[in-house]
Amino acid sequence: MHPSPLDPDNWRARLAALAAAGGDTDGAHDLNHLERVWRSAQALLAHHPEADALVVMAACYLHDLVNLPKNDPERAQASRRSALLARAELARLGFPAEKIDGVAHAIEAHSYSAAIAATTLEAKIVQDADRLDSLGAVGLARMFYVAGRMGRALAHGSDPLAAARTADDQAFTLDHIDLKLARLPGMMQTGAGRALAEERLARLLAFRSAFAAEWLGDAA
Repeated sequence: MHPSPLDPDNWRARLAALAAAGGDTDGAHDLNHLERVWRSAQALLAHHPEADALVVMAACYLHDLVNLPKNDPERAQASRRSALLARAELARLGFPAEKIDGVAHAIEAHSYSAAIAATTLEAKIVQDADRLDSLGAVGLARMFYVAGRMGRALAHGSDPLAAARTADDQAFTLDHIDLKLARLPGMMQTGAGRALAEERLARLLAFRSAFAAEWLGDAA
């Protein structure tokens, strides 16, 4: 018996190869990131068996087909461009035509900067899975990696927690935790995603406190 063309397992290698061939990657948005997003999405799918796993998988692997730097003036357009490119590439590969709209919407809606509302369960799962990779230990490493590429300081010299100044994550990397990452659990679209996000955020906040103590000279 021939394998079903709708079986996600039959598409995973092809989707990963398509993503890897794109070339517009960095250490925070490489194939390892895509694999982590898909693993997180699988954990969320376990709570939502009614969701279309093939749509979710395709969007997880193809959501960064167009990857613009965080400080690019057209950054907010990256997810839309990724969706357009994904449409063309999926059609070329013979992906089920009736599922391409769902994949494209999930790709468009995953982006924080694009601010496109996720209107399907599949898009909500992909959005949550991608945002989970911005939290926890891996999210912390990705944050400093991206900031280093853009030449941002680790933290403000005398006020790392922005107690007496306006936080500015364009200048100080540590400020990004408070300005964006701490907001992500409350923005999660699924209950399971929110629970995982809260766990990972707790690790980030513990790091932030420890970092500030060492930064200001607390050797204890």
